[in-house]
Amino acid sequence: MTDSFKILTSTLYINSKILHLNMFQATVNNKSFEVQQDGDNLFVNGELLNWDVVKVQNGYFHIIYNHKSYRAEIVKTDPATKTFTWKINNRLYTVNLKDKFDLLLEKLGMTHAAGNKVNSVKAPMPGLIIDLKVKEGDTVNQGDPLLILEAMKMENILKSPGDGVVKTIKIKKGDSVEKGHVLIEF
Repeated sequence: MTDSFKILTSTLYINSKILHLNMFQATVNNKSFEVQQDGDNLFVNGELLNWDVVKVQNGYFHIIYNHKSYRAEIVKTDPATKTFTWKINNRLYTVNLKDKFDLLLEKLGMTHAAGNKVNSVKAPMPGLIIDLKVKEGDTVNQGDPLLILEAMKMENILKSPGDGVVKTIKIKKGDSVEKGHVLIEF
């Protein structure tokens, strides 16, 4: 790994604190890396990253890595898409993060490649509907919570994959659903 990449991944630690992540995949310049946090330690592809970071002021950080000093500034953040633009020593970098739930949805084929137009939301896994956050006729935007599905003893908030108006809700609180079951239509 290059020094500049390691410095950039150290900024991911800061992003992880913003988003409360402890394991994620980071994509920088079309290269993906697994990043894990264990307490204050940060591991990139299983390798411990030894660095020191100090918050200078809101959005500005000073990083020391390999006896070199780096200035880092958060230029733009989009927590909904987990995209961050950083300026490190006057060079811009865009960092995209995926947490374990994003990776699971991607593995299940529920990516957002079709854009913001969506016709329905299906159950990504079998589970129990424990709460509905919308009702028929509601206007939703991408990322808005729609319902909570309990699966494998975990509560999963299913969010709208795009913009639309809720046309039909096919389930109710307490329903058991199977993977692929249509939950909400737009």
